Parts: sequence; C-alpha cells; structure tokens
Amino acid sequence: MFKHIAVIGSGTMGAGIAGQIANAGHSVLLLDLPGEASPNAISEAALQRLLQSEPPALMHNSAADLITVGNIQDDFHRLAEADWIVEAVVERLDIKRDLYHRLNDVIPAECIVTSNTSTIPISLLVETLPASFQQRFAITHYFNPVRYMRLLELVRGSETRDDVMAKLADFNDRELGKGVVTCNDTPGFLGNRVGVFALQVGIDEATRLNLPIESADALMGRPMGIPKTGVFGLYDLIGIDLMADVVRSLRSILPAGDAFHAVGAESDMINSMIAAGLTGNKGGGGFYRKSSDGQRLARELATDEYRPVAGELPARAVIAAQQQADQQEPLIDLIDGVDVEAQFCQNVLGRVLGYAASLLGDVTDSAQHIDDAMKLGFNWIRGPFEMIDALGASRVAELLKATGAEVPIALQRGKPFYTVAENSLMVQQADGAHMPVSLPDGVVRFHLARQTHKPLYTNRAASVYAIENDCRLIEFHSKANALTDESMQMVARAVEDHGRGILVHNDAQHYSAGVDLNAFLAQIDAQDWTEMDQFLSRFQQAVEALKYAPVPVVGAPSGLALGGGFEVLLHCDRLVMHSNSVVGLVESGVGLVPAGGGVKETYWRWYQHTGDWQKAAWKAWMNLGYGAMASSPKTAERLQYYRPDNDIELMNRDRLYTRSVQELQSLGHQYSAPQQPEFMLAGGDILERMAAFMDEGIDRGDFFPHDKTVAMQIASIMCSDDGQEAVASESDLYARERSAFIRLAKTPQTRARIHSLLHEGGAVRN
Repeated sequence: MFKHIAVIGSGTMGAGIAGQIANAGHSVLLLDLPGEASPNAISEAALQRLLQSEPPALMHNSAADLITVGNIQDDFHRLAEADWIVEAVVERLDIKRDLYHRLNDVIPAECIVTSNTSTIPISLLVETLPASFQQRFAITHYFNPVRYMRLLELVRGSETRDDVMAKLADFNDRELGKGVVTCNDTPGFLGNRVGVFALQVGIDEATRLNLPIESADALMGRPMGIPKTGVFGLYDLIGIDLMADVVRSLRSILPAGDAFHAVGAESDMINSMIAAGLTGNKGGGGFYRKSSDGQRLARELATDEYRPVAGELPARAVIAAQQQADQQEPLIDLIDGVDVEAQFCQNVLGRVLGYAASLLGDVTDSAQHIDDAMKLGFNWIRGPFEMIDALGASRVAELLKATGAEVPIALQRGKPFYTVAENSLMVQQADGAHMPVSLPDGVVRFHLARQTHKPLYTNRAASVYAIENDCRLIEFHSKANALTDESMQMVARAVEDHGRGILVHNDAQHYSAGVDLNAFLAQIDAQDWTEMDQFLSRFQQAVEALKYAPVPVVGAPSGLALGGGFEVLLHCDRLVMHSNSVVGLVESGVGLVPAGGGVKETYWRWYQHTGDWQKAAWKAWMNLGYGAMASSPKTAERLQYYRPDNDIELMNRDRLYTRSVQELQSLGHQYSAPQQPEFMLAGGDILERMAAFMDEGIDRGDFFPHDKTVAMQIASIMCSDDGQEAVASESDLYARERSAFIRLAKTPQTRARIHSLLHEGGAVRN
C-alpha cells in the first residue's frame, strides 16, 4: 500500500490520475509549474476542473479534500516523503529526464517513480539515471478519462524490479480499480497501437469507398461491438486536433514497415478542418456539426461540404442489430455481400483484426492482453481475437488477403484463440500453444467464466447459472439488458431453484437500462391496459419472490442500473456495487412511475431513515419526481439507494463477482428472509404542499404541466386521499404503483414522451 503519493503535471491526465487516487480514499500531492498570478495557480485551476468536469471526474466532491496542490519550485522538497510519484508532464524527453534527475536527488531510496507516457520508451527515459533509480521505474499509462477508462498499461524497463511491478499492479487493481495489462516496451504499447489503427482504417476505407460518414459510424459501431460513436463521432468527441497529434506521435515512433504508416500519413482533410476551427465537439463542429436551426449535419468526405444526416441506418447495421438482439453472430451479416457496405466491413475487419494478429509475439505474447486492452481501454465489447474466433481465423485471413496484406502466422494456424479444456478457458500464445486465461487472484470476468458453464435455464433475455457453493447467478443479456417478461421469468426461476444463495450480476457495460419501453409503447397504442397491468404484476411478483427468497440474495451492479433494473436491486439483501455505478429510478422523465416496487422500497427506506411517514413521503417524492440519479455509491447514499452499513463498494468491477460470492456465503449462516413491513399512507396536508410546490415550479418555468400530473401520481402511491394516515400492506403499495402507472400511460403526454425518447433520441418536455 502506498501512503504518500504525488503526481507531477496537472494537465488533463495528471489531474485525472490525482482525482482517481483521491476517489480511492488516498491523499495525493498534485504539483505543476509555478503560476504567474499565484504560485499554485496552475494546479489550483486543475483542481477546479476536476470539480466542474462532466461527467464527474470525482466520485463525490469531498474527494477534492484529499488533493493538496502545489508547485515544483516551492514544494519539491515535500517529495522527500513520497513512496510513489507519477510523472505526467509534457511529452518531451529532455524535460522528463531533467525532472527524474532532480527527483533522484530528493526522493527516498525505495520511492517508486512512474511515467504516464505512451510514446517514449523506458530505455530512453532512464538511460542517464543510476541503476538504483532504473530499478524503481516503470510506465503506468492510464487512459482518459481516468475515472471511467478501466485500462492501465503497465510497462517495465530492463532493470525494473519484480517487486516494484507487483506492487504497482496490485495497488492499481485493488485500490484504483484498473484492469492491469502488462506490456512490452514497444511503441504505442497495446491500446493505442490497435485502437488508433482501427480508427485510421475506418477513415481510410470510408474515404476510398465514398461511404457516408454516418453509415461508416453505424457499421463500425455497435454491430462490430465498438462504441456507438464509431469512427468519425469518436474523432469529434476526442478532438480532431488531439487525434492528429496522436497519429503523428505513433507515426514517428513505429517502425518503417508497420502497417500503420499506410493509414497514418498527414491528412490534408484533417489539417484543413483544424485550420478552420473544426476540431470536433469542443470547437465549431467537426465531421458532424449543427446548423443554425439546430439540424445535425454530416461532412461529405469527397467535397468537404455538409448535408443533413441521413435518417435511416444502413441496412446491414439494422440486420446486425437484430442479430445481436436475437443473440446471433452479427459479424457474418456485416461481411456477407458485394455491396459497398459489405466491402467496407470486410476491409475494416480484415485489416484491423489482421493487424492485431500481427502484433502477437511483438508487443505481447498473449492474445488475451490485446483483447483486454481494447475492451478496457476503448470499450470494445469483444477484443480482436474474440472477434476472430467469431468469424473464424481462415475467413479473417481471406478478408486480409483481399486487401493485399500479408497474413500473419497467428492467422495461418487456423486455430481458435480461445478454447475450453478441462473446464478451464484457454487462450492462444504467440507460439501457438494455449495457456489458461490469466487474471489476478479474485478477479472474475463472467463473460469469460461463463464459457466454462452451461446455464441451468435460459431464454433470449436472461440465464440462470449454477456457481460456487451451490449458489445461482442470474445474468441479464438482452439488448442494453432492458428487462422484459422473459428477464423476469428467469428471476422467478432462480428463486424456485435457489440453491444456497442468488447473485444477480452481469459484466456487460451496463447492468440494466430499465424495462423495455418498446413493449409499453405497443401496449399504449393497442390500449391493452389489461396486459400492461398483468406484466407489471408479474414483474412485482418476481421481485417480491426475490426479496423473500429463503436464501440470501446479492445484487452486483456496474454501469447503468436504472428504472426497473434498479428495482430488482432494491429487493436484494445486499448490494456489492462498483464505484462508477449510476443508479436511480428515472421513470418520471418519460411520464411514468416506478411500478416494480421502486416507489414502495424508496418510501420504506426513507421511513427507516427518518422515522416519520410524512418526511419519508416527501423525501421519496423528491427522489422519484426529479428522477434523481446517483453516479457513485457515495451520492447514492444521500438518496437512500446505498446503505453504507449494509452494502459494499468496490473500485474494481472485475472483483464484484468474487466479493459477492463471499457475501452470499457470509449471509447464508443462519439466514432468515426479511419480515414484511407494515406501511402507513402519509396524511395531513402533504398532498396540498406537493401540489403547491409543483404549481410554483410551473410558474417559474422549472416544470411543465405534465410534470405535475406525474408528480401527483407518484404522491398518490404514498399518501392517503383524505389526509388521514392509514395502514397499508406491501401488496397495497404494489397495487397503487400499478394503478398510477396505468393512469399515466393513458395520457397522450406520456405517450409522446416515450415515443420521442425511443425515436427522437430524447424525451420531450410537455
């Protein structure tokens, strides 16, 4: 464990690293150059950026109290206490070396020093430093934004001690929540080497085939298991000028024969856009921009002119999305054909997957490391070698040959890169041999582990697995893990065959975005209120069965856990929650109320906290009416969505599974299901106060008329109609939720909100 940590350099990366150290509960000294206005002006400004960043760089604002700012002129002597120093200064070898020599004269004999560089080899960084310094030096390359990007590339030098590497790997894994990938000291390491190449190939192929940029993004996005921004959208998001610098940097350090040079040359198009101020989202637009009337425009690659974005997705993207929804392999449909869309997908997949295969044995000896780098650093759903296995190595080799490129030996073998042997998942190494997948003790990624499991029960939306200690695991796996009748059937099935405990967990990007609104919209249009009520009743019965199961139930969320997804979690005995989990009951935004026990559980938790039914109703009403979301367990605690005396927070989402299994075992000793609570419907003048609050908000322009309608329906679940407190059972609260839900579903305003969210990208205010 490090006790005295310092970060030198308070730019985007340095400040982000310091912020994550503080998020983990550790004090950190953040230094930069002396400022002109005041000595610490530069580092103070960096701290303010952390506090104001969106999405939040700090898990809660109090984390800023753990960051002490200073400057390398007045505060350099303070580094004499440090046991780990992260250098994140400008990418200039002379500046870094001068800093290291100054550090060598000040820091303790066992202090570890690391650099965040991604472009300068260790051999050059430390070649003028004494051996004792080189033994305690490594590269820790984080990805931006540091809080959210899980990858840490850990690179050792020829003299770096084993214990130094082990300590850095363990601290970054357990404390900072990183997936640590050990890389050879080769140019660009792993993530940028493959990720930036993939982006450049996408631009090159779209330009060559004259494919509209929105078509390229739609194809080289979710259908390929890459974030929906695709290529051009991601360029705009990162910043076209910054991406140009990254490309130049890689071009300058990669060997002459590297395939990157074919797509990494200076681009007249990119340079002209930068010169015109078209640097992406932060500038006046980029590949995409908005017209004066707010219309989204796309750049024509051939003419540099802008036109309205096409309203329809490419046919192949639509087919692939349907294949994904049906749990079929989408990549086959992307490449099956001779049309321009198929050609684009064939060439992109052939070149990118072939390039990744060519790096095996050079940048790393294991296909797993490259896959991990792309999943953890670029948010790919699958790594390149997992995609090769999905297509078949021989098919990928043919795609690559069609582009005129040489086929690497790893593809010529024709063997799968992942295989199951003796109930263990094996991964191919550079020499063609298969070795067990390598993860630190306690780290489990269930999308890998489940390859050695056969589900007990499964359908299109969810599966139930038998796991350690005769427990059951419920995994949602529909699109965005949206919950349907089929999802809840598996919840109910797991309770029936409960074993010794139930874990509700998946390691998809998001735990669950909530109940599938498409089904509700169809019921509204059909005016099928009976089926709507029956679906809600089945959902309630499933979460009630989960709550009162005769064995302990643990929910382990990460990413988004919203609406119905969070209602499932509210009915678990304990949560083991990733620090970056975003939780909340957001139904009011689409003109609905939580009707899977969400209002009931929120109301009950606030009563337990306040001991007063009126106060509890008001607090719950504010949570639910505003659709309040929490972006960390600390902020969820303020909403009563996280109970620090019961629930558990973990920085590393890869450790949720193991800790959850441990908690099931602990809870299982002499376990008894919770007693059913007895509710009181809040009385007095609370309904009048709520109505007045909404009226005042409408008068100020804070709320819209339908917001009041929704808010008062939320109130109707918790408050008595006549102002007299009244006893209510849990079943009564469930019934009141369903009634309020259906009353709102019958309004045209709610229908408009749902339709606009599903088909126009955002819920209309009305």
